[in-house]
Amino acid sequence: MARRADMNVDPVLGEPRSALAEDALAAPLADVADPARPVSAPPKLRARKDGAAVALDETDRRLLNLMQGSFPIAPRPYEHVASLAGIAPQETMARVQRLLEKRIIRQVTPIFDTRALGYSSMLVAAKVDPEHPHRAAQVINAHPGVSHNYLRNHEFNLWFTIATEPDSKLGLDGTLAVLAREAGAESVRQLPTLKLFKIRMDLEMEGDTEALASAAAEVAAPVEIDPQPYDELDIAVIRALQGDMAVTPEPYAPAAAELGMAQERFLDHLAGMQQRRLLRRVAAILYHRRAGFSANGMGVWKVPDEQIYEIGCRMAAVRGISHCYQRPTYQDWPYSVFTMAHGRSKQECDAVLDAIAERTGIHERATLYSSTEFKKIRLLYFTDEFKDWERAHGGVVQ
Repeated sequence: MARRADMNVDPVLGEPRSALAEDALAAPLADVADPARPVSAPPKLRARKDGAAVALDETDRRLLNLMQGSFPIAPRPYEHVASLAGIAPQETMARVQRLLEKRIIRQVTPIFDTRALGYSSMLVAAKVDPEHPHRAAQVINAHPGVSHNYLRNHEFNLWFTIATEPDSKLGLDGTLAVLAREAGAESVRQLPTLKLFKIRMDLEMEGDTEALASAAAEVAAPVEIDPQPYDELDIAVIRALQGDMAVTPEPYAPAAAELGMAQERFLDHLAGMQQRRLLRRVAAILYHRRAGFSANGMGVWKVPDEQIYEIGCRMAAVRGISHCYQRPTYQDWPYSVFTMAHGRSKQECDAVLDAIAERTGIHERATLYSSTEFKKIRLLYFTDEFKDWERAHGGVVQ
């Protein structure tokens, strides 16, 4: 069953709301569903240096697909990628380095699982000053656990994801209370994951709109991941490997050397972490717009409670959907299933979402488009930055 948020409880603090807080949350969250109703102020499109898509040849596109999904845990991973691409390892590395320099590839990096590591995380919608949203974004971005932060076409105009450490003194609720106060947010909505159907951010570089709208023959079951046990060696491996990996014949070797481990033992341990779900994969992360994907639409769907499981699985099977979740509903926000569509244009995103509607029979949806990317990073785990932030902003003595 879908969980409906208790409207008598503050969704940030988890405590009974005052009359003032009631007023702050009175504005409807679902204004975007009514196109006739104006949003308080139009989002401001921001120009970026080198923001346009860069020309890529067929080999680049094939290589980008492989680097997103087929980079192995092996001593010389570029040899494997090269064999799949049909080119030499040296050319593979040269192309990857050029794509990094041209800001097509953001980084080649391990992708660890936030939830499996015991971090608490969620999506948050905030209503901030529509004339100066960058001021609130700057405050929110300062938290080391904020990995994504976008301006979207909605009265709740700032949408960000945030994580806190397993031993956080403030926790998510306390952290969000501090951020809401410092950012001057008029109101905030917590939208935690109730069920994860899909999370895999890799852009289809070779296929067309039809390929993006296509669904897999087999529908995968939702992913249920609780915090997993890990030890000090796991933490040391994460600290040594996380972040940018150099484009070299043996990119895992520096982290192994830092820990004084033979590379073979290091890679065996890393593969074991993947089996234990602490590590999702090692992959290239792309700059969406530079890679040609200029639009991302968050399609939110009103799905009957008894159909959420079935429909969520079917939506997650669509190639052009990178994320699919069940999230809580509110009295003014009936959308229980969230999907992230990526396309080379708004029209392509709409085509992907329209195909989902046609295939599932679910037609009541809203689509929120991002106009400004304020922050997009991969989290760095087990660093001092989280505790430093809590000391500086939350008055926490560690």
